Amino acid sequence: MPTITLNKKVFESLVGKKLTLEVLKENISYLGTDLEKIEGNEIHVEVFPNRPDMLSEQGFARALSSFIGAKKGLREYKVERSGEKLIVDRSVANVRPYTACAIVKDLRFDDEKIREVIEIQEKLHITYGRKRKRAAIGIYPYEKITPPIRFVAKNPKEIKFLPLEANKVMDGLQILSQHPTGREYAHLLEDKEKFPIFIDAKNNILSMPPIINSHDVGKITTKTRDVFIECSGFDFNVLSTCINIIVTALADMGGRICSMELIYPDKKRITPDLKPREMKLDLGYVNRRLGLDLKESEAAECLRKMGYGYAKGKVFVPAYRADILHQADLAEDIAIAYGYNNIKEEIPKVATIAHEDDFEVFKRKLANILVGLELTEVNTYHLIDKDMQTKSSCLDAEVVEIIDSVSKDYNSLRFWMTPSLLNVLKNNKHNEYPQKIFEMGTIFKRSIKTESGVEEASRLCVLLCHGKTDFTEIKQVMDYVFRMINVKCSVSETEFRPFLAGRCGRVSVNGEDVAYIGEINPEALKNFELDMPVAALELNLTDLFEAMNK
Repeated sequence: MPTITLNKKVFESLVGKKLTLEVLKENISYLGTDLEKIEGNEIHVEVFPNRPDMLSEQGFARALSSFIGAKKGLREYKVERSGEKLIVDRSVANVRPYTACAIVKDLRFDDEKIREVIEIQEKLHITYGRKRKRAAIGIYPYEKITPPIRFVAKNPKEIKFLPLEANKVMDGLQILSQHPTGREYAHLLEDKEKFPIFIDAKNNILSMPPIINSHDVGKITTKTRDVFIECSGFDFNVLSTCINIIVTALADMGGRICSMELIYPDKKRITPDLKPREMKLDLGYVNRRLGLDLKESEAAECLRKMGYGYAKGKVFVPAYRADILHQADLAEDIAIAYGYNNIKEEIPKVATIAHEDDFEVFKRKLANILVGLELTEVNTYHLIDKDMQTKSSCLDAEVVEIIDSVSKDYNSLRFWMTPSLLNVLKNNKHNEYPQKIFEMGTIFKRSIKTESGVEEASRLCVLLCHGKTDFTEIKQVMDYVFRMINVKCSVSETEFRPFLAGRCGRVSVNGEDVAYIGEINPEALKNFELDMPVAALELNLTDLFEAMNK
């Protein structure tokens, strides 16, 4: 979790009252954050990653002042129209397609406030921005910029400017290879034919996101009064929330927030948008989750303590809160405001006898049967490369992709088990054959039946890999397993592209299709760099268990 260092004097002035160390320690902990230590004029606090709006003196003080009752309720921020425009060129579509921007005027910077701004920027980069991959932030002295500003992408050799704290002008490629910040974040632009830049009407380059600002146009000093702020990335909603977090913090420093008109190739947008989101409060759900019996007025008071607005069953969520997505999030904040220490412990009045889940007993029995056949159990991740489970496996399927995945290797939830085990075989080609492996795990499919839009199921996958394996051998394994659990099945010939045509079967139990069985397609074997044939069984344990119990 990120740790921030708060200036105690600045913090107390923002809260609106002086707090004793005891009160400060107690309330910071009750707010749901972790106080590490207080040393002199410094407060060291660990903030949970779901609250990026608290990663500054201003944001943290805003939350605490509401919590202790000094300034309860929804904090309102006025946004003025600046009349300035930012033009987003089509060229950034394949590099860093979105930006959200704002201007904040009438600031009075000193060394302390510059430190605070730098800390907000860096903490947001590391956490909410996922080390600049998800969102990159630039803050500039507006008096040095001639509008309108353009967001374009150019050949890196054509991009030439003096990077922040550098001693010479560099082009885009030189910045990535020679500048310390460029080397640290070079991977974010690697393999890109064009690099994104912000440039003003006089062709002065402001920055090359997500890497570095210009030293000439992108450095704030104590003389700066107005600032231009931009966030760039791949999800406009993420960037919009990020800009809201920054401008509200600067407004609490005394600044005046001004909007900008963003002219995209297909539409126009105005940012920042600080209008609160509306959510209907499900009080019954909240009480069930917390084990309480709160009245509407009591829940409303708890919400106001956490900085929300409330009226006629509707919760008004601040525009800088990135973590409120569901009723469960409102329930959590109500619990914090109510006080976990005020929730009484109760011993359940229900007498039960514990026993192991029947499905888990069933899975363990299957595992023991397969181990008895001298198969080796493996464990792989729920996350997998999308291309590995589709293109490499010769399957055209709609998989559940991960937004802002940390790595391409883990950018989707696995749709089926076989690719994960084929990858295990690929990584173990140096070991002796035969290789006979199995895994029981969870797969994920899109579904309109669930609240999350994703349905889970348990699968068993068995792979046999050696020079003489074939359909007959994998069917013998399946027949033995079904015989040991006293289940009768039928196999009908089918076509399933990941499997070899004419060597693929659909397995049914009590009229329910529960598995595919067969020999893996040679094209898929080639994609996984496998030289030996592979026979496979992919069995839906969830469906099999239900079919057995009918």
